[in-house]
Amino acid sequence: MKHGLIGVPLLAGMLAIGGCANMSSTEQRTLSGAAIGTGAGVVVGAVTGEWAWAAGGAAIGAAGGFLYDQQQQREQRAYQQGVQAGKAKATPAK
Repeated sequence: MKHGLIGVPLLAGMLAIGGCANMSSTEQRTLSGAAIGTGAGVVVGAVTGEWAWAAGGAAIGAAGGFLYDQQQQREQRAYQQGVQAGKAKATPAK
């Protein structure tokens, strides 16, 4: 691997970590997925010589991060509904 190529995943990771402070969880997870996918794509691209892997990895990682976030939000909503149902049952009827 060329030395200049090592900086690409490193830079992507730094941007993902540093840029997440004012983002929603969806934005954070999508960007993190894209950064991870880009890093993986760069590694595969360095091995195969096909640099389209970096772009493909970014796209797949972003999609994976977004889908993961959506699943986490569904689980959180289901948990909150369960908590509310439990509170409603625990409240004695007058």
